[in-house]
Amino acid sequence: MTDGRRIPVIIDCDTGVDDALALLFAVRHPALDVRAITCVAGNTDVDGVVRNTLTVLEQAGAPDIPVARGAERPLIEAPRSARHVHGPDGMGDLGLPQPSRRPADVDAVTLLRREILASPRPVTLVPMAPLTNIALLLRTHPEVVGNIERIVFMGGAAAVGNATPVAEFNVWHDPEAAAILLTAGVPITMYGLDVFTRVVVPAADVRRLCGSGEPGARLAGKLLAHRPAHPDSRPDDPSETSGGLGDAGAVCAVVDPEGLTTHRLPVDVSLAPGPTRGMTIVDRRPRPGEAEIHEGTREQPLVDVGLDVDVERYVKLYLATVEV
Repeated sequence: MTDGRRIPVIIDCDTGVDDALALLFAVRHPALDVRAITCVAGNTDVDGVVRNTLTVLEQAGAPDIPVARGAERPLIEAPRSARHVHGPDGMGDLGLPQPSRRPADVDAVTLLRREILASPRPVTLVPMAPLTNIALLLRTHPEVVGNIERIVFMGGAAAVGNATPVAEFNVWHDPEAAAILLTAGVPITMYGLDVFTRVVVPAADVRRLCGSGEPGARLAGKLLAHRPAHPDSRPDDPSETSGGLGDAGAVCAVVDPEGLTTHRLPVDVSLAPGPTRGMTIVDRRPRPGEAEIHEGTREQPLVDVGLDVDVERYVKLYLATVEV
């Protein structure tokens, strides 16, 4: 909001504990104009994602934002959820009431097209999930690209994966969709695992949020308490009381891009069957290697890859926003 105007954003999510944290932030930050939220299968099935998304908006006291159901499976692969991380209901099994809000009467791709083309200013897309909806949009309605300012997506990794040793979950879940996104022809920021796991809310702040009398802030605390700070920790470990922001960091990067250190690098997605499928191949070499010298260079999309993050800055930003 450097010119004093709110940033129009559309969020694509698979809500999920950390997607919920991101939504709480997005609907409360004054710099963001959340125009729509679209849902895709990922952390749980797509109907569960829609329910969880509407629940978060209700708990946050958010304005009436259209929410649409999207793809229930990847383009090619069978759906593979992450309920072992996010709980059977996909959002920590916190016992939240069923939402009274209802989804929009259009599908996710239709809503994405409608809201992007209707926006008076170019939209920032923030996908925090498998990229199936975005790929379908780009292939079905390529005209939307003219009114997309940037895509800031949570996905990929320059170093270590989580779904496999080399692949991050969102990209691994639908590698073909991720490959389509990278060729969108708009500026892209990759908020991957290299920074995703680092932004951790300290235990004292988590406890304060959990004790809040305000429903949205209290929900943020409960979600953080469910979400361990380290990938090898368990949410039922009583010694694990701090919580990782996860996907919410990508939305922080939209509001405050200076807190994220990026390098513009060629990025490709491994689509071949086998142990590297879904890997984001980030070329960090300073010069071409023998493969390029002997076989010729290949055109690869240049992506602003997040490689470092100001943890304290984003934690402060998040807490100041959700504790209204």
